Amino acid sequence: MKGLADKPNDIVELLEGGVTLEDVIDGHIYEQALVEKSAFVVGDLGALMRQHACWQSIVPQLQPYYPVKCNSSPVVLQVLASLGLGFVCTNKAEMNLALDHGVSPENIILSGVCKQLAHIKHAAKNNIQYLVCENEAELAKISRLHHSAKLLLQLTTDAHAAETSMAFGSSLKSCRHLLEVAKDQGVQVVGVTFTIPSSCSDLQQAYTHALSDARCVFDMGVDLGFNLNILDIGGGFTGSEFQLRQVESAVRPLLDAYFPPLSGVQVLAQPGTFYVASAFSLAVNVIGKKMVTCHWDSLTQGDNNEDTEFLYYMNEGVYGPFSCKLLGNSIAAPSVHKHVLCAEETAYPSSLCGPSLDDLDQVVERCLLPELSVGDWLLFSNMGAYSLEESICLSDSHQLPIYYTVSTSDWYEMQEAGVALDSTMKNVSMVHYSA
Repeated sequence: MKGLADKPNDIVELLEGGVTLEDVIDGHIYEQALVEKSAFVVGDLGALMRQHACWQSIVPQLQPYYPVKCNSSPVVLQVLASLGLGFVCTNKAEMNLALDHGVSPENIILSGVCKQLAHIKHAAKNNIQYLVCENEAELAKISRLHHSAKLLLQLTTDAHAAETSMAFGSSLKSCRHLLEVAKDQGVQVVGVTFTIPSSCSDLQQAYTHALSDARCVFDMGVDLGFNLNILDIGGGFTGSEFQLRQVESAVRPLLDAYFPPLSGVQVLAQPGTFYVASAFSLAVNVIGKKMVTCHWDSLTQGDNNEDTEFLYYMNEGVYGPFSCKLLGNSIAAPSVHKHVLCAEETAYPSSLCGPSLDDLDQVVERCLLPELSVGDWLLFSNMGAYSLEESICLSDSHQLPIYYTVSTSDWYEMQEAGVALDSTMKNVSMVHYSA
């Protein structure tokens, strides 16, 4: 069996004879300890398969469309394309990635609030017809540059408006106007899209309002002679099976009421984080250490108003794979990789920073860790979504190596599911890990 590689330094490792993902990480940490101690990423292709199976078992009525910007690794895209997912793209480069991995143009949606003219032209040239539109200016561009476009109107939601200070989507009243303008300009409108953020505290209320508004837009479209048959409920899926079941519980009865199967409406969703977050782990090295004596309020700390805190510097930070921290996302505390870790080792308040010495370059603030030494390794899990793009986009000399793994059982399941990797990936290599 051939192996796969995103780049010359990225390989896929077949795990045989009881070898685990932790064994692979141990091996690469040992390798790095002998050289420059660079950070690296380990991806588990089997996790993609498990998340896909989970999605199909809980929300089979929702056709998954993967947002390429979430993680544009060629191996990830090839696996998801082979599983039959559609793709949501925001620019020319992402459209090319999807097309290069054999995705049919009819399974690609060009999204984005304000699309560049060149990107709209590129969609038209490649017969990518589904475009998202949220305002009249965008409609005018699409009408002029993409005559065969099929529009999904971006509908604003109260839940999303509460999360951002920027206007996003079109109100129900504005949708009526957009439909009328589209009718006048001869542009097809075929559906509605909206987004409920994963941080929404009341999913039932949020989806009730959003799907009710979507139904109104469908009815307005029918009145104007449009044939609306696509509903995209967007993203907001964390990767947790529990949260996915919560969404399913909120959405299923509403879809049955507003968009029953006999209506012929195709219902889409955009599970990006859900598919890829848990599939990637990041290993970073501790390159610096400070001990800080902190003085706490004696009313909250009792008689002991003095404590020890450690500040550690890592060889990667927010200007690399932790860039999502700059967008307000939190980074969970890592686990410590030590060949010998005493179970009773004292834990201390610890903060983790990147190497830039910038005040913004703080990855984790005040988590509990045993005392570390320079040269120790930290493992961050769930790093597959919106975390690797910075390192992927840097020059070759600074790219983090990505080591893909797959167990023999997962590999056979992938083949049975129709995942075809060998025929499309170039410069492939395989390493067999065995006990």
